[in-house]
Amino acid sequence: MFTFFSSYPLIFSSPLSCKLWKKFHLNEIHKPGDVVMGGLFEVHYGSVFPERTYKSEPQLPVCRGFDTLGFRHTMTMAFAIEEINKDSTLLPNLTLGYSLHDNCGALVVGFSGSLSMAGGSEEQFLLPENCVGTPPVLGIVGDSPSTFTIATSRVLGLYNLPIVSYFSTCACLSDRKQFPSFFRTIPSDSFQVRAMIQILKHFGWTWVGLLISDDDYGRNVARSLKSDLAQSGAGCLAFSEVLPWDSDPSELRRIVHLMRTSTTRVVMVFAHEFHMIHLMKEVVRQNVTGLQWIASEAWTAAAVLQTPLLMPYLGGTLGIAIRRGEIPGLREFLTQIRPDRNAKNSGNNMVTQFWEHTFKCRFNPHYSMVKQCTGQEDIESVESEILDVSNLRPEYNIYKAVYALAHALNDLLKCQQGRGPFPGNSCAVLQGLEPWQLVHYLQHVNFTTAFGDQVSFDENGNALPIYDIVNWVWQADGRTRVQNVGDVKKSTFKGEELTINEDKIFWNFKSNKAPRSVCSESCPPGTRVARKKGQPVCCFDCVPCSEGKFSNNTDSMECSSCPEDFWSSPQRDHCVPKKTEFLSYQEPLGICLTAASLLGTFISAIVLGIFICHHSTPIVRANNSELSFLLLASLKLCFLCSLLFIGRPRLWTCQLRHAAFGISFVLCVSCILVKTMVVLAVFKASKPGGGASLKWFGAMQQRGTVLGLTSIQAAICTAWLVSSSPAPHKNTQYHNDKIVYECVVGSTIGFAVLLGYIGLLAMLSFVLAFLARNLPDNFNEAKLITFSMLIFCAVWVAFVPAYVNSPGKYADAVEVFAILASSFGLLVALFGPKCYIILLRPERNTKKSIMGRGTNKF
Repeated sequence: MFTFFSSYPLIFSSPLSCKLWKKFHLNEIHKPGDVVMGGLFEVHYGSVFPERTYKSEPQLPVCRGFDTLGFRHTMTMAFAIEEINKDSTLLPNLTLGYSLHDNCGALVVGFSGSLSMAGGSEEQFLLPENCVGTPPVLGIVGDSPSTFTIATSRVLGLYNLPIVSYFSTCACLSDRKQFPSFFRTIPSDSFQVRAMIQILKHFGWTWVGLLISDDDYGRNVARSLKSDLAQSGAGCLAFSEVLPWDSDPSELRRIVHLMRTSTTRVVMVFAHEFHMIHLMKEVVRQNVTGLQWIASEAWTAAAVLQTPLLMPYLGGTLGIAIRRGEIPGLREFLTQIRPDRNAKNSGNNMVTQFWEHTFKCRFNPHYSMVKQCTGQEDIESVESEILDVSNLRPEYNIYKAVYALAHALNDLLKCQQGRGPFPGNSCAVLQGLEPWQLVHYLQHVNFTTAFGDQVSFDENGNALPIYDIVNWVWQADGRTRVQNVGDVKKSTFKGEELTINEDKIFWNFKSNKAPRSVCSESCPPGTRVARKKGQPVCCFDCVPCSEGKFSNNTDSMECSSCPEDFWSSPQRDHCVPKKTEFLSYQEPLGICLTAASLLGTFISAIVLGIFICHHSTPIVRANNSELSFLLLASLKLCFLCSLLFIGRPRLWTCQLRHAAFGISFVLCVSCILVKTMVVLAVFKASKPGGGASLKWFGAMQQRGTVLGLTSIQAAICTAWLVSSSPAPHKNTQYHNDKIVYECVVGSTIGFAVLLGYIGLLAMLSFVLAFLARNLPDNFNEAKLITFSMLIFCAVWVAFVPAYVNSPGKYADAVEVFAILASSFGLLVALFGPKCYIILLRPERNTKKSIMGRGTNKF
């Protein structure tokens, strides 16, 4: 199994043995076993590189800043392996060992530790089967920073050594081509970014600031967040700044000043505790309050930031936190840590450093003033984070990672020859195990923890993602409590789900409510979004929808056009039916025209009644009383046909109105024309030798002429209705917000022929009457006909341009007015003088008076 590691650059080989070229001196803890698992943890969060001389060899940096939580992470792996060794159902008859290393917060240290674990730590070991020395590890749990893990995985991935990280979230690590043997029990940054976006959506925060660390973790998050924000349309970045590793004061001052002057009230930070510590010093100095902080999982549980000095600024922080779990027995295991119990672990000093840090003592003090450690101190007698197991988050991921490797190894050992997954249905054997074989089983591992969480990996090595959402509560006593307020998870069937209990959230604002953070307030219904040139998409103006368009949603990008029969409301937030316009019986104009029509009909009826009552009088009998009766009846029809132009247009009214109008008026004008012709014929017959002309104007001929002339108009109307019938039409051209109901004539030619025929008869009547106006007679009806035809023609000549230029209902009103005006003109001009004589001057209603001097002249 050691030929796999013989190519490492720090090892040279001879035909019988391998010898380390150089041995790393690292903080580490070892425990031997049949199979050894490696671990990389950040037990120190800083390091100092020693000065180099020209001829000195490169040395590893000196670790600084002991991290108790990092040490607890290390001990959690040791506990998980001890627990597995005690489990009779998991890896029976096999003892697991461990080799745990401190990366000291430095890439070179972590990378050196990974090479040390993969290649073995003994200075020399023999190649035969009975070789001695600590065997190389079969898998590594770690590292924590994504940058460290990327470097380690790139190298160890070449040899398919499985690496299961509990804290590296960079989405780039999901690339199976670059990292074929990488797995993780923490969700990737891509899921964390989506979780952050869901939180932004939940609270309506569309205008946020972003701070990132200057490493792979920060840069990949920024790239992913910008892409996802653009695709989802969930918000925009007010600013995006990189926190410097060297804590440059001027750069920090610039960034904090930008935060203070920005209009956003929400700041997301994807960085490490180190960055936040230095950033918050500047925030306190500039006294930047009123911000809602959103923490990534890298610092959401950082106790070093939860101090009375910083909580006025960081209180109410919402954070994405690693899933909290419970690990029964861990606290009891931690209380049993003793330096003497671990002294046998070859040359490591990690436990010793923890002890000296916790009890503020030294095992080998250089000064008498320094307290001497005995190794028998009671760990429960001091306040230390190591025993607080109420909020196990990274530890729970470590626990799952160790068990994932153990279950994969257990499945590998259960393989039955002939049914194996490898070529020839073979199985792997422990004595000749290749790392890629363990990777195969790790890819298919599937188990459930005692806490009830399922552990499995997808094709990219990512575990089923789940995050807790936590809130920093600043309590009245000055202490800080980190509480769960929800979670975000991805399930196979429901996809990604966000659950938040807003009632539990502590908001560090006077209103005790979630702040608003938008570049521009949402555009209400009735408006649309108008982008501001050169600004992010979240910064916009709200432009009211134009007439005829609407928007019924908030932040509509476009206004929609209303359907044809609808129009936008005054608020432009919905469509309402368009107002309908036609010449109605209920409006003043329609009432007046209706009254005039009925009045004309009533007067015509009265005149007809007068004529009937006095039908035997000379003035009625003069010039064919039958035609007078027919003329009065046609005038009544003319008055009544105007009512067809009032009211909502329907098919039958549209078809009937012009036909009734045309036939009624032709009947009327035909009667007048025949009367005029009779006057001329009588005058001609009164001359010597002219009596023969009267035979052509007898009663039958007069009736036939009227019927014939009217039949021509009826034929015109019939042809018009059959070929292109008038029909009701909704006209939206006159007014955008109204529907004008009107009757379209169908055939303009038909309408023109109808009017032209009436005009022809009227003009003929006028000419004949004008010629007969001076005939000798005391009561010459030709004068009345001339005057009535003059009125008639004047009205209809004026009608044509008025009708053409009148829109909608006013065109109907003009036509009705023309009908009424011409009808009243005929009625008054023809029958007014006769009624005057019949009713007021009966003495003139005699044959002698009518014939008068005219008889003498003939």
